[in-house]
Order: sequence, then C-alpha cells, then structure tokens
Amino acid sequence: MTADDPKTLVSTDWLAKHIKDPDLRIIDASWYMPAEERNPRTEYEGCHIPGARFFDIDAISDPRSELPHMAPPVELFMSRMRAMGVGDGHQVVVYDGSGLFSAARVWWLFRLMGKMDIAVLDGGLPKWIAEGRPTEDLPPIVRDRHMTVQRQAHMIKDVTQVAAASKLRDYTIIDARAAGRFSGLEPEPREGLRSGRIPNSKNVPFATVLNDDKTMKSPTDLRAVFEAAGADLGKPVITSCGSGVTAAVLCLALERMGKKDHALYDGSWAEWGMYSDLKVESDA
Repeated sequence: MTADDPKTLVSTDWLAKHIKDPDLRIIDASWYMPAEERNPRTEYEGCHIPGARFFDIDAISDPRSELPHMAPPVELFMSRMRAMGVGDGHQVVVYDGSGLFSAARVWWLFRLMGKMDIAVLDGGLPKWIAEGRPTEDLPPIVRDRHMTVQRQAHMIKDVTQVAAASKLRDYTIIDARAAGRFSGLEPEPREGLRSGRIPNSKNVPFATVLNDDKTMKSPTDLRAVFEAAGADLGKPVITSCGSGVTAAVLCLALERMGKKDHALYDGSWAEWGMYSDLKVESDA
C-alpha cells in the first residue's frame, strides 16, 4: 500500500477520493522512448483520467539546448503552466502511461521551480485503468491561474559540476540506466554516444525501485536497493540516466526514503557520452 503523501506519491485510491477537489489539477506526463513507437499526445487525446491536462516533456523544455528535453527557462515554464490552468494554490497529481516513468520527471521539474504541492500517481494510468476507474477523451476546461516560481538551483547539476563530483567523490553519483548500458556492454539507443558510465558512479536501474505493477517499493525496500548497489547515502546524491527522465525516478525514490540532498544531472548520458574529453569507465 502507498503511504499517501501529496508532496511525493499518492495512490489511485487517494486520487479517486480527491478527483473532484476544486484545487486539484491532474497532469498526463506520458513520454516514451522512440523505439516504443507510441505517441503520448495521441494516446492522451483518446483516453486520460478525467480533467487531466497533457504536459509535453519535449515541448516544455529549453529551446536553446541541443540536448533532449532540458529543463525549461522559468518564464517558459510559467507561461505554459498558466496556459494549462495550473498555478498557485493547486495540488498537482502527475501520471504517465507506463506506470511510473516520465511522471517523475515532471514532479522533479515542478520542484525545481519551487512548487512542492505535486505528487506522482503510484502505478499511473495502467493501474487506474486496471482497477476499472473512469477515463475520458474530452479536453479539460481550463481557467487561467497565475503561477509564482522560485527556481531551486541546488536541485540541478551541469556537466562541469558532475565532472568535479566524479573526481572529488564528494557526491554519490547514481545512474538509473539499465545494467548493460551502465557497464558499457550494450550500445546506447542514441546514435553517436560512447558506451560506459561516469567514473565513480553507481548503478541503480530505475526498474529496480519499482514493484511488478510499476508502483514504487516501500522506503525500507528502497533503502535496501540503494545499499545493494553500493551507493553511499551518507553523501549528497546526483542522479543521472540517458536524458534526465528516469534519473527523476531515483530522485523520487530518495525523497520517499527521507533523503533530501539529491540533485539531477540534466544533460545525463546524452551529454556525457557525446564529449570525448570526458572520461568514461567501461567493463567492455
């Protein structure tokens, strides 16, 4: 059972109970790897939780960056949320069509912008549908709501900061990619990237923090997963992955465990794997 916390994770039961609350806003943040050949917007338009708005992770990102879906500038985030009718005083619940995958990225983005009243729906749309709960294909009724943002710079790291952390080992760097990619034994799905990992990083594949039904494991079980990976949680943590999406699943897991000093490497392997002057470790 999910211990409901409107700042991290809530159950389908919690959402069903609160779905008519006037200040609740529901966001569908579905995003899929290109290989899956799924269109999240098309799927949203055909079926979503009643009242949900669609958050396009690729569109609500930094237009100045060559890297995929980097965190958007504050002004862009504010204007897009206002257009979606999401603002100050709202409790937000974010979900995705995979169970618990890209929703965590949007949870992290809101927190980066200083908005703490946001939770991920545990098990996401698949669990909601499996339980026979209502869905619709109607666009939501949107009313403009002002949003105040205070960017939390400590929650995000750039390549220079991560390179320093890798060298000095004053942070624990944890990579959410699958073991084969982390070890360098499997090729990267994005073309032109080297294989391997950031030196001195640990591997907690994001799937290992989830149960079979894509709900998140209990805090006790989560701690065991991180400890089994040899991650030193006595130090502050930087999470990384392929492009900054599943790294946020690890941030959510750490937050659920009560560990607050974590940040996300936004460029992740899409950036690190691209530059030949950055060192790479590999088992290959």
